[in-house]
Amino acid sequence: MPMEAWLYLCPWKHGYIYAHGTHGVAEAKNRLPELIDRVLKGEGVVITRHGRPVVELKPIPEPARPVSPADLDWLAARRIKVKGKKKNAGDFVSAMRDEENR
Repeated sequence: MPMEAWLYLCPWKHGYIYAHGTHGVAEAKNRLPELIDRVLKGEGVVITRHGRPVVELKPIPEPARPVSPADLDWLAARRIKVKGKKKNAGDFVSAMRDEENR
C-alpha cells in the first residue's frame, strides 16, 4: 500500500486529514502547471515531503471591489438609529469606569 494511501486511512498521522490530492515535492515540481489548473478549478492540493504535508495550494481570492457611493447610500438607509440622549465617548467611558468602581 502506498504511503499516501495509508495516511489517508489513518488521518491522525501527522495531525492532517488528507481530503485533498496529495503529491510529493518531485512530482509537484514536474506537474506544477497541471496542479495549478486543478486548484483553480476548486480541487485542494497538498504537497508532501517524506510523507508529511508541507504546502497546501489554494487560489488567491478575488480582491474586493471599491466602495461606491451607492454602497454608502445603501448602508446609510439601513443604519440603526440610536434612540435617547446621545453621549460623547469620553463621558460614556467615564460613567462606565465610575460604575465599575462603586
